[in-house]
Amino acid sequence: MDAPVLALDKVGRVLAGRRVVNELCLKVARGEVLGLLGVNGAGKSTTLRMIAGVLAPSTGTIRVDGKDLSEHPELARRGIGYLPETPPLHAELAVGEFLEFCARLHGLAGRSRAAAARAIERCGLGEVRRRLIGALSKGFRQRVGLAQAIVHEPGLIVLDEPASGLDPVQALHLRELVRGLGADHAIVLSTHVLPDVLACCDRVAILHEGRLRHEGSLAPAADGAVLRVRVAKPVGQDDWRDLPMVAAALPVAHDAGLWQIRLQAGATASALAAAVVARGFGLEELRAENSALEDVFMAIAAGETEAVAA
Repeated sequence: MDAPVLALDKVGRVLAGRRVVNELCLKVARGEVLGLLGVNGAGKSTTLRMIAGVLAPSTGTIRVDGKDLSEHPELARRGIGYLPETPPLHAELAVGEFLEFCARLHGLAGRSRAAAARAIERCGLGEVRRRLIGALSKGFRQRVGLAQAIVHEPGLIVLDEPASGLDPVQALHLRELVRGLGADHAIVLSTHVLPDVLACCDRVAILHEGRLRHEGSLAPAADGAVLRVRVAKPVGQDDWRDLPMVAAALPVAHDAGLWQIRLQAGATASALAAAVVARGFGLEELRAENSALEDVFMAIAAGETEAVAA
């Protein structure tokens, strides 16, 4: 078996005398998206900063492509793409200028224009490539932030709350983009929003008080997932049956616009969300119905369970 792109071995970090991450062990392979979940203060951002090479671990080892990050710090520049919660953007630059600048920072001086063009295409920024970043919407700024993280084609992409502050349509587009990037890269996505994880991720790891409490797969159930979907437009069961990924649709009593949707076996929540938006239903909410992940997350957040192996 090939070595994972990212491997954390008993990684810990002490800040201001307090251990905020404790003996964390994780692995992520190419073609895989790992969702890093936890309430605020669980240690997610600290973990991502260590993975990205911004913060050194106090204990343990982080390996990228089999090499110790502390012994080969150039990996943080060459092999890792990092999008912090607040994207490091230059409002006075046009999108294309900024991405060419980022490409040069990553050592692509002779190929900066081609690298920027590739990132612009992958992130759907063609229509705004000549506009100033400061004049863009929040959704487009997040896309630019993601583009700077992939402009040098890193093997590992680290994303900290990439959908924070986005409206539902913007968040949907960003999820689709992350899901697409996951085919060619190893991705670690930190969030406390369960729908982001369900839509984007192959596996999930839940942190609480700096410790790994749960790790498991998010593969769809064989009989299809059950979702709750709220739409603005009046729709009927025939409208839902027209969507190829829907196996059954039931209205939720006494709540206009809210539906219980069972997906076809193997269908994904992101595919349903894209179809709802394309049909103009007016997507307002999409979440797992009686989600086992939600149950585990809430139990861990309440301190009711210890580490769970999946």
